[in-house]
Amino acid sequence: MTYKKLAQDFLDTANVSIGDTVIIEKENVSYQGILLDRSGDSDDEYIVLKLDNGYNIGINIVNAKISLIEGGDKPQINYDNINITKDDEKEDILIISTGGTVSSIIDYKTGAVHPVFTAEDLLKSNPELLDLANINVKALYNILSENMKPEYWVETGKSIAKEIESGVDGVVVAHGTDTMHYTSAALSFMLSSPVPVVLTGAQRSSDRPSSDANINLINSVGAAKSDISEITVCMHSTLDDGYCDLHKGTKVRKMHTSRRDTFRSIDNEPIAKFKKGQISSINTNSYIRRNEKELDLNNKIESKVALIKTFPGITNELIEYHIDKGFKGLLIEGTGLGHLPDYMINSIERANEEEIAIVMTSQCIYGSINMNVYSTGRKLQNAGVISGYDMTPETAYVKLAWALGQSENLKEVKTIIETNIAGEINKKSSIKHFLN
Repeated sequence: MTYKKLAQDFLDTANVSIGDTVIIEKENVSYQGILLDRSGDSDDEYIVLKLDNGYNIGINIVNAKISLIEGGDKPQINYDNINITKDDEKEDILIISTGGTVSSIIDYKTGAVHPVFTAEDLLKSNPELLDLANINVKALYNILSENMKPEYWVETGKSIAKEIESGVDGVVVAHGTDTMHYTSAALSFMLSSPVPVVLTGAQRSSDRPSSDANINLINSVGAAKSDISEITVCMHSTLDDGYCDLHKGTKVRKMHTSRRDTFRSIDNEPIAKFKKGQISSINTNSYIRRNEKELDLNNKIESKVALIKTFPGITNELIEYHIDKGFKGLLIEGTGLGHLPDYMINSIERANEEEIAIVMTSQCIYGSINMNVYSTGRKLQNAGVISGYDMTPETAYVKLAWALGQSENLKEVKTIIETNIAGEINKKSSIKHFLN
């Protein structure tokens, strides 16, 4: 235990210790939860409780009273006692670790998050996963997600395909959340899979009391066992520890820097909800079933693609720079229905003449672009700009990089972009998803 003298004396008054369920009364307010440990350099006048909703709260012990509700198991992880034996009645699920917060720990001296867990550590930290399936683990990368590159998508796709070929029943990819929706989109275009491939992560690292890692992993393994054979993202549905949503890999986006329910389906419903590793509800029957597709990997990607955001005062220099630097494609995050200032038409025409593919999306989170409504949009189309329909900018960027890996012919690239390949395009965008 790392509580110091004042806090420890306070706990001793009720003979409570780490893991016990207690109630603390202070200024006519009661707090009930599980007593948690604290770091060695913590303030001596505070203790921490884990509340029922999964969050933890620090409480100043001055003028407070504490009572024991129920004794609890003391936290311990004995790695040597984890029995990893194959059960022929269970599915074989592979967890591929690429790094990120879901496989990170806290350095309590500095408060920094470090990606230092190996894939084996990930399993040892979540031994209950072994109750759900036969778990195998593989450490592919140990990076934070801001360091993800297109070539890493390629290697991840290769690794997944190899494991599926060897007979696994499902794959979970542990990934940092910041760029997870880019990777889920890339795998959606590169990989046709007969089994589920589920990406998951965490907003708080595995050793923190309020971590979402454990529940996300449990429900992701449940999704990997299911009949939903798509490339998906499985993350918290709400702020508490109730459910996880399973999102289509091309229609999901990180919407908040730190909330546990940060991932949302855009212009789409989540495919399903999971709780305790089991399907709780299915929102749509429009998904690919297990063994409906054969394994196929097409992971050629063009890395010389840029994403440019339109803003008031943007100049032609941004377009000209990328042309001069030999970029093969540009994803424009335009305003409203898909607009760029009309004074930039000349640079767009130059890019088209040099066989550089330009795809237009919108800065608006919801809805589809329509470049036929205003004159600027029609001019952009005449200059060769390709519609991204209702694709998110991140998905459209990845799809453009993948399309350019399939062909250098601008007409063929245009056809690929405008074809719905992995559920990324809804030709009719519904307002109900925005209202929800």
